[in-house]
Amino acid sequence: MTDPKIGAVIPIRLASERLPQKAIKPICGKPIVHHLLDRAFDSKYLEKGNVIVCTTEESSDDLLVEVVESYGANIYRGSTDDLLNRFDHAIDHYGFDCVIQIDGDDICAEPEYMDLTMDKLLSDDDLDTVSAKGLPLGISTKSFSKRAMKKVIEKYRSTENDTGFGSYFTEPAICNHVAIEPVSENHIFERIRLTLDYQEDFDFFNAIYTELYEEGEVFHLEDILNLVKEKPEIIELNYFLQEEYFERWHSKQNFFYSDGGDDLKKVNS
Repeated sequence: MTDPKIGAVIPIRLASERLPQKAIKPICGKPIVHHLLDRAFDSKYLEKGNVIVCTTEESSDDLLVEVVESYGANIYRGSTDDLLNRFDHAIDHYGFDCVIQIDGDDICAEPEYMDLTMDKLLSDDDLDTVSAKGLPLGISTKSFSKRAMKKVIEKYRSTENDTGFGSYFTEPAICNHVAIEPVSENHIFERIRLTLDYQEDFDFFNAIYTELYEEGEVFHLEDILNLVKEKPEIIELNYFLQEEYFERWHSKQNFFYSDGGDDLKKVNS
């Protein structure tokens, strides 16, 4: 692909059932979503105007729009429950050829892996999707092409997909997907939880940012892991939630697609 237009899509809405309005809660004097946007802006592939927070048309998300746009990123508003539809329309609206997809709950998503997944995607025209594996929960992102998005839109049949939608992009019957490995053994550390769902997760991130954040700088995965190895009590603030989190996640993995026949097939079954 010659000179592709690259952006980022980040799904966020304020009506979270477990921690409402978490994206605009302050840590170190600024809304959480601004910290996440700082990490997206740190990618070599992304400019502020091409980082798109994909939210809903619900009035409950009006404040999020103000907070995001005031920081230089852009907004796309679409379906409440059908995230795939929201992504598809956002990609078309902004004319992207490829996107880095960052989860709105992963407020320490690592810019290095944003770049590495996009590097790999651009290196092979046959690839649709590139993810990273073997990293702590909440660090990895994925990159995919507009072609991948259209393949998913053509075949998906489960329109409530706000949790676990990424499985459509890694389903081999839909997309040509590869996963890259961690680039350093120092990045492999299972016993840590770096995603924001509960109050205890907020307390964990507040502790991390209080220790590591400096205005105008982006700290990285190795900084986080070095910190929690020195202060393992930080891990205990939220790691006990991991089992409950995965049970809930797996309970929502009931997605289907069509391969053109009469019968629906389950994603990653």
